[in-house]
Amino acid sequence: MARKAYPRRARVTGTLMLLVALGAAGCTGDPAAEDSPDAKPAGGQATTAQAEPGKYQTLPQPCRAVETGTLDAMLPGLAELDQEQRQKAYEGTSSVTYDSDRRTGCRWKVDSADAGHLLRIDFERVVSYSASVSDDARAQAVYGDRMKEADLPLPSDPREEQPERRADDSAKADRDEARATAPADDEAGQGASPETSEKPGKGEEEKEKGTGKSEEPADDTVDPSAPAEGLEPRLLQELADDAFIDDQLTTSSSGSGQRTVTVVFRTSNVIVTVEYEAQPKQVAEVPDSASMQEKARELAVLLAERLSDV
Repeated sequence: MARKAYPRRARVTGTLMLLVALGAAGCTGDPAAEDSPDAKPAGGQATTAQAEPGKYQTLPQPCRAVETGTLDAMLPGLAELDQEQRQKAYEGTSSVTYDSDRRTGCRWKVDSADAGHLLRIDFERVVSYSASVSDDARAQAVYGDRMKEADLPLPSDPREEQPERRADDSAKADRDEARATAPADDEAGQGASPETSEKPGKGEEEKEKGTGKSEEPADDTVDPSAPAEGLEPRLLQELADDAFIDDQLTTSSSGSGQRTVTVVFRTSNVIVTVEYEAQPKQVAEVPDSASMQEKARELAVLLAERLSDV
């Protein structure tokens, strides 16, 4: 009588089921390990955080960014044109650029019987091509280059203060503290000590002594190319994220001069430039710096507001 094979078949089937279960466990892995903060992406490549893009992705139409009333104030020669010529002058001339999404500009030039005036505006949208550098950071670097071109000093970092000045400040603080903590009897009986007496310092003595040369009367002649006090190239704290104004006068042999006032400001990843020129036709006449700076600054404020609507 033949033996039955059923028990052996059952053992083979059980072995196969065990192998399948082990294989599934090896492929599935530990879900907790995948959710762990230390888990690495497949292939062992670490992800890099992308820098944020700039606020502005487009630029305004430059030749439509300045209102006619502003053009009338900055270009007096418009009043001398007939209506058709004035409308044509209001349109301006677009700057030639290769990518209007990155840079645009417009210029207006009008001559009058007394002077010629030129107004130019420029919008530049800065884009960083580095994944680790944001558009704003790149725009700050470009703006810094513009400041250097205008010979304006970059904002100083108090942590980089010169050691000599820190030592002088420390010595002065020690002297002040000694005076404040000195007994009242000593001050009343002996008077002020040599250290606390108001003697001129070394630097002041050198200034008083001078270089040993006899004093000469001050030269009252004013250099017409130098801006008046308060109108020199400087930073503008109240405009946009960063801003500065530059004022340059080029004089001719006849004494007349061409003045160029430039305002540059940065808002996020866009840098805006306003350039305003005046060239008098009369000999020995120089354009007024205060008036030109005021008009250029007012236009810059209007352009900053216009840019916020983009």
